[in-house]
Amino acid sequence: MVDESKNIELTEDDLENKSKGQLIKMAGQLRDRRNELNQMASERASKRDDLNAKTREKVDEAQEHREKRDELNEQVQEHKENRNELNAEANELFDKVEKLKSDMELDEGKDLEELEEEIEELEFKQQTEVLSSEEEKELIEKIESKREEYESRKEKLEQNEDLEELVEEAEEVRSEASQHHQKVTELADKAQEHHNQMIEAYREADDIRDEADEMHEKFVEAQEAADQHHEDFVRVQKRLRELDKKEEEERKSERDKKKEEAKEEAEEIYQKFKEGETLDTEDLMKLQKTGLL
Repeated sequence: MVDESKNIELTEDDLENKSKGQLIKMAGQLRDRRNELNQMASERASKRDDLNAKTREKVDEAQEHREKRDELNEQVQEHKENRNELNAEANELFDKVEKLKSDMELDEGKDLEELEEEIEELEFKQQTEVLSSEEEKELIEKIESKREEYESRKEKLEQNEDLEELVEEAEEVRSEASQHHQKVTELADKAQEHHNQMIEAYREADDIRDEADEMHEKFVEAQEAADQHHEDFVRVQKRLRELDKKEEEERKSERDKKKEEAKEEAEEIYQKFKEGETLDTEDLMKLQKTGLL
């Protein structure tokens, strides 16, 4: 803020009643204070301009983050579309796999892993438990039966190349869809980061703009005070010129008066001279000065 206690106030009474010397002193004070306020206004304008420049930098930074975010969101959308298309394609392929299995009756009964686990459990029981001859015979027959079932189902699967190729194709498509989904997640996270950075940059720009606006108000305050001091300085200068003119007119009037008086005195002396009176040196000089001799 401007320290108003340092300001110089000029009233109409000052202009009318202060002496020339007092007005000269006041003019100097007004000039010095005006220059001080102009310097203050200039510094504040410079700070305001710096803050406005920083505001623009932050806005530009926010715009860059916005553009990057939008670009990433476009990529996210592209990967989403690819992912959804591939998942739909994979679902169709897996449906074909299930239909083919159903046609081969592979969907009935137990799968190979389940059969393998059962065989291992039976073999473990055979090795670890004490069984009667009858029980062990039944167990061996059961293991053989499971092995036959396992080999039969395995043979069916191995013999059907179309099913294997279809499963492989479906898994590849699903894998590709998963890669696109991973890209969606990665790019969406990056887009969110740029969005957050954009919001922060805009917030900082608003804060700096508030500082710039406050500094502009301070600049206006100092500039208006400087302008007022300049205006008052000009008023004092005008009054001083009026006083100078008045003094000059008074001096001229005094000179004219003295000149007129000297002329009248010289004419009187000249009249005496014409009448034959003797003139002294001083009288002769007065006649010469007025051009009568």
